[in-house]
Amino acid sequence: MTVRMSILPTNDNALGDYLRDRRTRLDPAAFGFSTARRRTRGLRREEVAQRANISSTWYTCLEQGRGGAPSADVLDRISRALMLTDVEREHLFLIGLGRPPEVRYRKSDDVSPRLQRVLDALEPSPALIRTAIWDVVAWNRAATTMLTDYGALPPEQRNILRFIFLDPRARAAQYDWESVARFVVGAFRIDASRAGATAEVEPLVDDLCRRSREFATLWRDNNVQGPHGDGVKRIRHPVLGQLMFEYSAFVVDGRADLTMVVYNPVMPEDAERLRALGTMS
Repeated sequence: MTVRMSILPTNDNALGDYLRDRRTRLDPAAFGFSTARRRTRGLRREEVAQRANISSTWYTCLEQGRGGAPSADVLDRISRALMLTDVEREHLFLIGLGRPPEVRYRKSDDVSPRLQRVLDALEPSPALIRTAIWDVVAWNRAATTMLTDYGALPPEQRNILRFIFLDPRARAAQYDWESVARFVVGAFRIDASRAGATAEVEPLVDDLCRRSREFATLWRDNNVQGPHGDGVKRIRHPVLGQLMFEYSAFVVDGRADLTMVVYNPVMPEDAERLRALGTMS
């Protein structure tokens, strides 16, 4: 017999217990509430409801395990009211709805020094971090050698779609540019939609449609691309010639709007050639 263990609470009112625990950890004075005549620590239920812009009766029902499952919108409001971290917010959704929340797009392109050290440690494998709208926000030296020198581009131009459709070097590097372009547009559409980044996508798409007839055609097709976590990619390098990579994509822990993409050379000799060229540049 197989025994399955769950990391989630299994009691009947796990959601209520979690809300109560988070509520009692907050300092009322920090939110402008009076600290007088409080019998217990933390915020009162009606104060959380006020901050979440929901009725105090409905919030009380949630803590008491009554009233059924809340909507994603209600959970999102409560997570903000309780000042939950991304990890805590995800846990709230898992116990409240049985699924993680949708990815939230952030305009911030800050990448921690720790993540940059991870990229650098992957040498000679090219590696980068991109946002939900496929802006490249961090990369290692091998990515500069193999893909493009992102550091030489203005930040607003460090976008993979712009590179694929507007830079002749990208077309020359691909063995089947049309397939790559179709894949990129379909995968991009899914990523941006999941992240709720419509406002950020519109000006990028409008600009690409004006400047690339091929992009405009693919975008009008409304094709979407399924999971794209790994695969094999061939690239034609102007110095090294043909190289083959196994690529893998990983969501950055704690930043679901960021994806790390790593290209591992299939052949050991290709890795050595990349390392040698990177040392010379």
